Amino acid sequence: MLSLHLPSSAPCSSSRHYSNSDRFLQRRHPAVSLSPGRRIGAKCMLVPKASSAPRREKDPKKRIVVTGMGLVSVFGNDVDAYYDKLLAGESGIGSIQRFDASVFPTKFGGEIHGFTSDGYIDAKNDRRLDDYIRYALVSGKKAMENAGFELSNLDKIDKERVGVLVGTGMGGLTVFKDAAQALIEKGYRKISPFFIPYTITNMASALLAIELGFMGPNYSISTACATSNYCFYAAANHIRKGEVDLMIAGGTEAPLTPLGIGGFVACRALSQRNDDPKAASRPWDKDRDGFVMGEGAGVLVMESLEHAMKRGAPIIAEYMGGAINCDAYHMTDPRADGLGVSSCIERSLQDAGVNAEEVNYINAHATSTLAGDLAEVNAIKKVFKKTSQIKMNATKSMIGHCLGAAGGLEAIATVKSITTGWLHPTINQFNVEPAVEEFDTVPNVKQQHEVNVAISNSFGFGGHNSVVVFSRFEP
Repeated sequence: MLSLHLPSSAPCSSSRHYSNSDRFLQRRHPAVSLSPGRRIGAKCMLVPKASSAPRREKDPKKRIVVTGMGLVSVFGNDVDAYYDKLLAGESGIGSIQRFDASVFPTKFGGEIHGFTSDGYIDAKNDRRLDDYIRYALVSGKKAMENAGFELSNLDKIDKERVGVLVGTGMGGLTVFKDAAQALIEKGYRKISPFFIPYTITNMASALLAIELGFMGPNYSISTACATSNYCFYAAANHIRKGEVDLMIAGGTEAPLTPLGIGGFVACRALSQRNDDPKAASRPWDKDRDGFVMGEGAGVLVMESLEHAMKRGAPIIAEYMGGAINCDAYHMTDPRADGLGVSSCIERSLQDAGVNAEEVNYINAHATSTLAGDLAEVNAIKKVFKKTSQIKMNATKSMIGHCLGAAGGLEAIATVKSITTGWLHPTINQFNVEPAVEEFDTVPNVKQQHEVNVAISNSFGFGGHNSVVVFSRFEP
C-alpha cells in the first residue's frame, strides 16, 4: 500500500490542495491513497507504508490441495518406497551402466535401473519414446491413480477443466543423439520421423493429455533446474484464476547420456569422485567437488479445495503459494549478494500468506557445488532470522541432481515429510562449512519433526529462482 506524503512545511490536509496530477494518479492506481502529508508546490512523494501481515487464502475455489503424487526415481516408481529409501539414508548413486563412461572424467550418476512402464505405456510406443517422456507418462498416470482416479474410467471428470504442465530442462537427449548420428553416418533419409516430436520439450505434457483426454491448459516450462517449481507455480495460478479445477504438474528428465554427461563435464560442474560415488554428492561439505547427475520425474495432482471436496478426494497436503524470479546476473553463477533468492523466498511467503516465523523446514536446492550451496544459505539467512528453529536437508545427497525433475522429486519428499513427521537425512555430512553450522541439516540420520510450514527451493542456470510453500491441510 502506498501513501502520498508531501515534503515541505505547508500541510496538504484537504482534498482541495491536491493537484490534477495527484487525482490522475489516484484514479490510475486505486491502491495509492492521497493521505495528508507535506508539499512543495503541487508535487507529492510516494512513501511506502509498512506492509500488512500476509493473508491466507480462504476461498475454497482458490485454495489448492495436493491430492496425488507420482514419480520415477533411482529408488523405483513407488512414492512410499522412495521416501523409505530416503529416510534410511540410502544412496542411489553408482557407476553408469547405460553406456561406456570410462572415457569421461565423471563415470557415475543417479542412473535408473530396471525401469518398467508395464500397464502405463503400450509396448509399441514404449520402444520409440525418449526416456524423459516415458518417465512423465508413468509418473503422471501414477499420480492420477494416487489421487483416486481410475485411468480406465475418467468419464466423470470434466476433461476440459483439467490441464497438464510437466516440464523438462533438456528434452529428448537420446532421440536427439540418435538422429544426429543417423544424419552423420547414413544421411537425412535415415532420421526417424519421431525425431522432432520426441525431442521437443512440450511432448511429455502433450502425450499425457492425449492419453488421458485432458483438454485444459497444456504446455511445458523449461527453466533448467528450476523447471518443476515453475510448473507448480503456473499450475496453481491456472486453478486460482478459475480456468481449471485440476492440474497435473511437475518435471521430468533423462540426461544420463554421453551428451548430457559430456556437456556438464565441459561446464566443470560435475563431481569426479569416481573412487567413492555414493559419497560424491555432499551438499554443504567443505570437500564437495561438484554435483552428481540424476534422472527421473516427479509429478503432483493439484486441484482446488472445492473440487477435491466435491469428489471426496484424498487430500494429502496444501499448496500454500510460491514465487519465481531471475537473478539477472550470470548464466551459471548465483548472485553473490543472494538478492534473487532471498526476494524469491520472501515473495513465496507473501503469496502463501505465511510469516517467516511459521516456516520450520526447508528442502534446499543444495546441489553440492562450491558457490551454489553457500549462496543459497546466505540468502536463507536474510529471510529467516531464527535459523536455529529451522531444519534444512538436501534430497540431492542421495538421488543426485535430476535437473528439470529435481523440484518434482523434492516436492514429493517435502510433502512426505509433512505427512509422516519424519525428515530424511542429508547424507555425506563429514566436514560441514562453518556458514551452515547454525542450521540443523539433519546430518546422516533421519529425524522426527512436526513440520508446520515447509518451503522447497529450486534454482536453475540462467538465474531462474523458484520457491514453493506447502503445509498440512487444515479445513
